Amino acid sequence: MKFIGLMSGTSVDGIDAALVEVTGKEYNVQIELLATHTGNYPAGLRNRILSVCHGAPLTMADIVELDDEIAISFADVANHLGQADVVASHGQTVYHRPPTNNNLGYSWQLGRGALIAHLTQTPTISDFRAADIAAGGQGAPLVPPVDASLLSDPQRHRCIQNIGGIGNLTYLPPWDRADSPPESIIGWDTGPGNALIDWAVHAFSNGTLTYDHDGNWAAQGNPCQTLIDQWLEQSFFKQPPPKSTGRELFGASYGQRCWQEAQAFDLDQADFLATLTAFTAATIVDSYRQLPRLPDEVLLCGGGSQNGYLRSQLQSRLPDIPILTTDDVGLDSRFKEAIAFAILGYWRWHQHPGNLLTVTGASHPCLLGHIHKVKDHLATEISK
Repeated sequence: MKFIGLMSGTSVDGIDAALVEVTGKEYNVQIELLATHTGNYPAGLRNRILSVCHGAPLTMADIVELDDEIAISFADVANHLGQADVVASHGQTVYHRPPTNNNLGYSWQLGRGALIAHLTQTPTISDFRAADIAAGGQGAPLVPPVDASLLSDPQRHRCIQNIGGIGNLTYLPPWDRADSPPESIIGWDTGPGNALIDWAVHAFSNGTLTYDHDGNWAAQGNPCQTLIDQWLEQSFFKQPPPKSTGRELFGASYGQRCWQEAQAFDLDQADFLATLTAFTAATIVDSYRQLPRLPDEVLLCGGGSQNGYLRSQLQSRLPDIPILTTDDVGLDSRFKEAIAFAILGYWRWHQHPGNLLTVTGASHPCLLGHIHKVKDHLATEISK
């Protein structure tokens, strides 16, 4: 079957789409990547999404309008790729609350699937996180079972490190994919990925830049290790997995506090960007101390995998471990998340649970996502 996976992450830097031919059963799936496309949000829409992520208050009418505009943007990107059997849309996260001892978690993605189904005239699966959260899970990260299916190696211990707005890892012990995946597959959010770096670049450039291309700006500065050590004392990094996070913690307010603290060290803008980038690397490597063992190799994906300075900071902290990208093993690093949601959609369509309990902490396996079918030119939610 042909699935279109749609993904816009916490960086809000565009909507990635992948048209994927998926075959196989359960975890033994094979893919052929047929086409890819990235669509940019209109500048005004992106700014409104970021404002909501940073806590700006909205009326219900504002929320409805934003929900529709995001869905229309997602549908436009899907239509650019041509016809598929099913669209699997992650939507745009605007709020994520991890579970606590007193409350279930909550994760809110805008871009309603019923409207995407209507605009694409294609059955659409959306709202992938809700079922895992209802079962007591974090609702994140959801990609590790896909990583296991596509990127496990029979001999090597691997870490798949996604660096989007937020970073997350998947630890893959050796697996030949002949049997069910080993229970020792684990994963969690490592902390900030590009979120703080992007915030600082946008602020320092007065809105003319949205990210640090290849880390060139940061490479002009010198990281302050004292500040990095201080920031690593934040309680999230001490929390054992399963765990997840978002801009609610590592957003603009957090970045502003970091900038204020940097004043005591007389850091200029380049020094501060170098420190934020090195801090991101340090949070990733610090997370690896909680693994059963260090990996034989690390495969990067997401926007941060294209940041040369960030990669160099990771390599300096893991000098004996090859730092590669998923491109090096045949999986497009830029579109891996969109590919992953195409597969999660394939599993949902075929009644296969999509969550890993060792990753999210949910109490039981769940079918992830709501299916919206197109009938008589109307999109209606159904149970399949």
